[in-house]
Amino acid sequence: MSIAHRHAPRDSGPPRFWRSRYAVGFLVLGAVALFYLVAEHKAHLLGALPYLLLLAGPLMHVFMHGGHGGHGGRHGRESGDGKRAPNVASPDKGDRP
Repeated sequence: MSIAHRHAPRDSGPPRFWRSRYAVGFLVLGAVALFYLVAEHKAHLLGALPYLLLLAGPLMHVFMHGGHGGHGGRHGRESGDGKRAPNVASPDKGDRP
């Protein structure tokens, strides 16, 4: 293997923005702006905190229930006579124990 192959640049495309000196200036400017924004509006932010905590409950319910198929299933729920229904995988879904 020649030396040219060993030291060849990996990416010959245009330079990435986040690795440039402009990105560092952008991040510093953003940090200063965020500091002054929080410092000047701290009373407004802290006043809205109780409402944000109350709003977190319904938002978590809406956005976090998508993964388990909703509330319509009967697996693991009580049957009409008060006994728990068995958790049996249905054979049509291809679930094997």
